[in-house]
Amino acid sequence: MLLNKIKPAEGSSHARRRVGRGIGCGLGKTCGRGHKGQKSRSGGFHKVGFEGGQMPLQRRLPKRGFVSLTRNNCAQVRLSDLDKLAVDVIDLLVLKQSGVVPAAALIAKVVSSGEINRSVKLQGLLLSKGARAAVQAAGGSIEQ
Repeated sequence: MLLNKIKPAEGSSHARRRVGRGIGCGLGKTCGRGHKGQKSRSGGFHKVGFEGGQMPLQRRLPKRGFVSLTRNNCAQVRLSDLDKLAVDVIDLLVLKQSGVVPAAALIAKVVSSGEINRSVKLQGLLLSKGARAAVQAAGGSIEQ
């Protein structure tokens, strides 16, 4: 098969419609546009959703919902992730360098998922009630 020999399948493509060539083609005179009106004129178009001056549907309906611009700033960290880290003093920078938290995160919150079995010192991290209790039960300390 050669690229310059490729053709569409038989009957799949139609000849271009030639309008304005007399009554014999069936599309003479008005060329399939009908009589009068904006769509019959050259350059006569309007934007998508335009309803002839009536208030468009997308503007009649109420706005709903909200997308927070800061939703990606706070990352969640599991207790089991803290347990795997080799360092004893853990802060946001350590979490970013180890890949536990994305680099774009501004805040990290420790949640009580999994368990922690060693003593760690947490600095500048948010903690849930369960995570705080688990860290202190394992002999760890928390600094804000």
